This record gives sequence, C-alpha cells and structure tokens, in this order.
Amino acid sequence: MKRLITALAVAMAMAMTASPHPAQAAAPSIHVGAMYEYAEPGKGALLKRVRNTGDATAFVRVQISEVRYAGDGTHQEIPVDTSGTAAAAGLIASPSRLIVPAQGQQATRLLVQGDRSTERYYRVRFVPVLPQSEDEFALTDAQRDDYRNELSAGVNVLTGYGVFVIVHPDQARYDVQTETHDSHVQLRNAGNTTVVLDDIRQCSAQDKAAKCSPSRKVHLLPGRTERFARSAGHLHRFQIVEGDSRKDVLLTR
Repeated sequence: MKRLITALAVAMAMAMTASPHPAQAAAPSIHVGAMYEYAEPGKGALLKRVRNTGDATAFVRVQISEVRYAGDGTHQEIPVDTSGTAAAAGLIASPSRLIVPAQGQQATRLLVQGDRSTERYYRVRFVPVLPQSEDEFALTDAQRDDYRNELSAGVNVLTGYGVFVIVHPDQARYDVQTETHDSHVQLRNAGNTTVVLDDIRQCSAQDKAAKCSPSRKVHLLPGRTERFARSAGHLHRFQIVEGDSRKDVLLTR
C-alpha cells in the first residue's frame, strides 16, 4: 500500500510540474455516494468509493466516530481508532488515508470488528486535508509545497462529507408495531434493528392524480416511533424496508 501511495504522490508531483498553466487556480472536489450505508448480518466489510471531480489531487483522511444514543434520544460521538491496531474497534477504515487524483477515484474498506449482539452506529467522515509534515501520505517537503501552491489562493477549508453507517446485529429481529388513534397512526420499532420508512408521501385522498408531497425517508431505530396525522382529506403511502424485504403501506382515514 505504501508503494501505491508513493507512486501516486510522485505522479501528482510530475503532473503539477508539467502543467502548462502553473498559476491557474485548482482545487479538489470529492464525492462519496450514498450518505447511509448498512452492514447486514453476516456482512463484515463495506467498500466505499471516493471520487474526485476537481482539477487537483485530493488528500483525504478518513475519520470514524461511534454514535451512542441515550434513552432520551440524545447522542454522543466517540472517536474510533482507524489505524487497525485496536482489536476491539467496531469499525475501521483500510486504508484510512487516500490520495485521489483529479478526475479519478480511490476506495477504502470499512471493516466491522468485535461484538455484534446489538446494533451499532458510526459516522464516517471523508475530510480533504492539506498535507502536513506529520501526515502519512509519503510526500516530501517539496511535494507538499508544490501541492499547496497548486491550490486556489485563499483556500483554507476543503469540503468533506459524512456517511452514517448502521451495523445490524448478527441476530436481527424485525418487529414494527402499528397503533391507530383518532388523530394519528403511530409506528413503533419493537425489534432490535433499524427499519427504513422509505419514499414517504402525503397525497390527496379525493384526487389520486393530484401532486403528492415531496418524498422523505425515516430511519426508525429500535425503540423509536414515527407518527402520521390522520385526516379525511389526505393519505400516506410509503414502504417499510426490513433488510432485503420491502412492504407497501397505505394509511388512510
């Protein structure tokens, strides 16, 4: 892996040297695809591709935090060691640093380790950085200076992205319970793993051809509830996603 990083760094430096417009402003622009990823039972790795549509090489650091929810719905994020040296870590990135060439892509694997008796949650951030001397990008001082000079003048903050990873337990149990009241319908996740309420739309009950509300998606964590108001003039339609299973739901007055 170190040889690959070094080769990419050398290629980047040569490309900057050969540029016919060395003074032209440049900057990386990364994209990471879906904002939610799911590690299904028995699945121990997720492949995440990072694309760079900008005109400068992107040096990307992968940062992982475990999201822990309290009973009142609040949460805290606990940084996870992404180096792969901590055997008890729940999610690690390999590699945790990427060099993504302009108009190119690289990939990292998110590896699930440790106990999976309960569902766990992680926030994975892909952060473009300006290489520093202490970073492990295998760059010389001259290459780091060339890269900084290549970027747009005044660029201090590079845009990164966060991805939410849900690690389902090995023994996933789905149980969505529905309670109907005069004013609303309540869905409660009584299982031990997250279900997705997908493509939620509120539509007119009288005119089926009328335009519905914009679609939205809800991740219903274990123990959480979602309410839908009951109205004679409107209905709700959506899908309940439980792993690979999808079920159409129609809620009317």
